[in-house]
Amino acid sequence: MNRWIRWENVIIFPILHNKLEFTLELKKQFKIISPDCVAVEYPATLKKRIVQAIQRLPFLSVVYYKEEKADDFVYLLIEPTDAQVEAIRICLENNIPFYFVDRDTEDYPIDRTPMPDPYSITRMGHYEYCMAYIRRYPALNSLEDILRERHMAYNLQRLSKEYKRILFLCGLSHVPGILKYLNEPQVEVIGRKGERDAHIAHLHEDSSREIMSEMPYLAGIYEKKRCTDEWKEIDRVKVNYELIKEASESYYKKEKEEISFNQILNLHKFARNWALLEGRLVPDLYQLIIAARGVANDNFAYEVWEKGSTYPFQKKEDKLPVLRLKPEDLYLNKKRIRFHRKIKSLRKRLLPISLKRKFLKKRYGSQFPKEFGKYTICSYPPEDVVVEGFGEYIRKKAFQIKTEENTQIVPFTCSMADGLDIRTTIREWILGNRRIYVREERPFRGKIGSVVVIFDPDIPDEDGNEKFPWKITWLGEHEHESDMAFYSTPAGEEIVGPGISKCIYGGFMLTYPPMRVYDIWEDRFFDIARNKPERLLLAALDYSLEKNVVYVAPDPPSGLCQSIASKLGKRIIYIPIGAFSKVTLNKIRVFHVLDGHHVRKYAHLFIDK
Repeated sequence: MNRWIRWENVIIFPILHNKLEFTLELKKQFKIISPDCVAVEYPATLKKRIVQAIQRLPFLSVVYYKEEKADDFVYLLIEPTDAQVEAIRICLENNIPFYFVDRDTEDYPIDRTPMPDPYSITRMGHYEYCMAYIRRYPALNSLEDILRERHMAYNLQRLSKEYKRILFLCGLSHVPGILKYLNEPQVEVIGRKGERDAHIAHLHEDSSREIMSEMPYLAGIYEKKRCTDEWKEIDRVKVNYELIKEASESYYKKEKEEISFNQILNLHKFARNWALLEGRLVPDLYQLIIAARGVANDNFAYEVWEKGSTYPFQKKEDKLPVLRLKPEDLYLNKKRIRFHRKIKSLRKRLLPISLKRKFLKKRYGSQFPKEFGKYTICSYPPEDVVVEGFGEYIRKKAFQIKTEENTQIVPFTCSMADGLDIRTTIREWILGNRRIYVREERPFRGKIGSVVVIFDPDIPDEDGNEKFPWKITWLGEHEHESDMAFYSTPAGEEIVGPGISKCIYGGFMLTYPPMRVYDIWEDRFFDIARNKPERLLLAALDYSLEKNVVYVAPDPPSGLCQSIASKLGKRIIYIPIGAFSKVTLNKIRVFHVLDGHHVRKYAHLFIDK
């Protein structure tokens, strides 16, 4: 059963301005209330411009005018998530009369009283939320607030004589004062009556990212669904989850790095706990951005900001001027965040400009060609050194792991074996087992040969689409390089310089010595492999001159590979890819393919390492 705050035939609907939960609650109750007219907390002197701005929605408008006492402008942003705006839109769509009953004043007092999170009305209800506030806080006592509330009470008393059922929307903090003055006869308060010389402008896209009361992503979802029944399903918590999901997908498309389920779980947990510490139930966009940076990096945080701060309806069709506003223009509290992310264009700006321009003008004109594949492709030598170094690091790490697995901790009897184990001795001594423990290390037999690293298994989807479709085998150019087979994004898809293509590994295999490997992707001997990681691992087992092969991947090697390794008399050493730093992995994954050996002479101008 719906309960309302009433005075005679006036139903007072308290709101917090520009909070979506109050707008959703208004839409739920409007048909039930079924008012003959609607009154809102706007001054009548601005009615023409405000209605014009509301009729422009979903495009954002700013109503502005110049103060008489000062030489400053007053700005009023019209947002779709404000309950007053929604009420007027409903009236316009259903031919219901509406009135602006507030007093025009230039010195609006800013009420800084902390409010409970509006999301709580989804659980406790709108009426209980408002009554909890009214019981706790008395009427406002500033002169301007008193004049405004008396003026609104006078207009409501006047309207109550003309209409049978009136719906009045006003700020929650004004309700105690208005109820008080409604019970007393009121006279018209002296104030401005004539229409203000106000103007309307379209809000610039950059400004909408900074000054909208609600998260622009949330406001966009509401605007898209307000004319359908889907608006009933809008929930701030679910919207936050959708935002992070979209940001994760966008991040993966750009970086080819997946945000894991545990990272997303930790992100929401951290943001929620932070919000609770600040007295809110649901985190805001700023908290989500900081949490995203904490669980991943600045690039992912930037994707969250980019998606969350984007309001989709920005391309205006009228000839209104475009206005840029900053938070300080509206006296808003603001928080700054700086993203330290890698930007492609930033690398080019940091190059020696005179040298680069001279080079491009001399050889390629104003723009370098985008075609790729005219010559024999080759690698970028500095990246070869990095990959070889990473392969050697993996071998050492695998050797260390197997050595530790072969180490036993035993009580000291008659020999110190391979040395005293301090940690175990102290732990057992504290527990009361006063014995000395020593280490017995059994040497790890054999050397480590081939190395396989799988960043993404890249299992094709239902339509057979792959994220890393380019499969190739490269032979080492000299005795210090391994033969290499890999799958990656296609060469020529992302051109970063003349004859230079940026690619991202899905996985690769290294085997030494060089000049031995036939193209494993065409070799029918490996056709038993069911996917690309298995093919790389089978090739590593076949070409390895040593007994041990290291396999770094998100999942352990398959039973097929284990069985073939056993038959070949070899052993697979599995290391979860999570054992390595994501920063390191991201640096290794990105590489460049050059269209001819001559490109190596100038590739360093376009490749940032």
